[in-house]
This record gives sequence, structure tokens and C-alpha cells, in this order.
Amino acid sequence: MTGGYLLILIIGGIGMFVQYQLKSKFKKYSKLHLKNGLSGKEIAEKMLADNNINDVKVISVKGQLTDHYNPQNKTVNLSEAVYNQRNVSAAAVAAHECGHAIQHATSYRWLQLRSKLVPTVGISSKLASFLLIAGIFTVNSFPQLLLAGIVFFAATVIFSIVTLPVEYDASNRALAWLENKNMLSPNEQDSAKDALKWAARTYLVAALGSIATLLYYLNIYNSRR
Repeated sequence: MTGGYLLILIIGGIGMFVQYQLKSKFKKYSKLHLKNGLSGKEIAEKMLADNNINDVKVISVKGQLTDHYNPQNKTVNLSEAVYNQRNVSAAAVAAHECGHAIQHATSYRWLQLRSKLVPTVGISSKLASFLLIAGIFTVNSFPQLLLAGIVFFAATVIFSIVTLPVEYDASNRALAWLENKNMLSPNEQDSAKDALKWAARTYLVAALGSIATLLYYLNIYNSRR
């Protein structure tokens, strides 16, 4: 169990470092204004148009790091800063979210799988927390409770793993379009690549953390039942 705790702590520390680097990179590149003068909204609209996607709207949403693509109503939702600003960070985020829209339009299989998992994960994540805590206290007398929690938690682990190719592919599509259409200068392109690289690493660390946590609970179940 000590090894499990240590592994989780190490991954947690790496996660904090990656989050710090991500925020630092995006803050740095938000000061790097685009030579083409386009806003995040305009970048998104152009990328969608270049990919013959005419049924997706680009809208502004409140908050920070709230950028996402909604396949239900076909909207690219950009935080206010990304929507309005004309810098490398805004361009990278806007293009990345459009990458998800392109995945949806082309029936990218990993995105389809993740979408199918969303309802299940929503229920599993809520049940898993309760069952795991209760299961630890009753593992000697009623190990089935902990096992049920592990099964529900495993669904969230699968979701985090499936999310990886979805996020990396969206970034690759974004960077390829930005480069092929000469949207950014070489320095701006390198900066956008660096920003999206750190963004993708947050999902990688999250997946590793969820796997480590699953192994930790499995170890408890196997050692105490």
C-alpha cells in the first residue's frame, strides 16, 4: 500500500508541475500577438470553413479554460479571452477546439467512443466515490462493496484513456491546419505547438493518475479480502 500511495503522490506532483507549465506557457504566449491580426473567433471560423463545416457555430462562453466543442448542439465554445484576443494562445486553443469539430464531422472513431461513454461515466463517477470509501471500511466483512466501487471507477479510467487519442489528434489537426494555411509565422507556429503540447500532457497525467488510483484500490481489495 505504501508503494501505491507513493506512486499516486509522484503522479500528483507531476500533475501539479504540468498544470503550472501549462498556465505559464499560455500566459507567455497570450502576450505574443499574431501578425495576421485574427481573433480566436476568426481563426475558428476560418478553420471550419476551410474544412467545409458550415453547420457549427463559434460562440463565446464565460470563464477561463472553459473552451470546448459541444457535439450535441454543434458549437465551438471559446472562453471570452480566446474568443476576442488576437494572440498565439487564442489561436492555438481555437484551432484545437475546431479539431474536435472536424473529428465529429468525419466520424473520428475515438471521439464517437468517448461520446458513447459520457452517460456511463457521469453515473459511474458519482457511484464510485461512495462505493470506494464505504468499501474500504467494510472490505474485511463485505469485500463485494469495494469491488463494485472498483468496477465503476474502472469506467472512468477507460474514459480517461480514450480521451488521450481524441485530444492529441485534435491538436495535430489544429497544428497541421495552422501550418498548411500559413496562418502563423514560424515563431508563432512553434509557440502554438509548445502550448498545445503542454495542454495534451495534462490529459496524459490525468490518465496515469486514474490508472495508479485504480491499481491502488485493486491492491487493497486483493490484500484484505
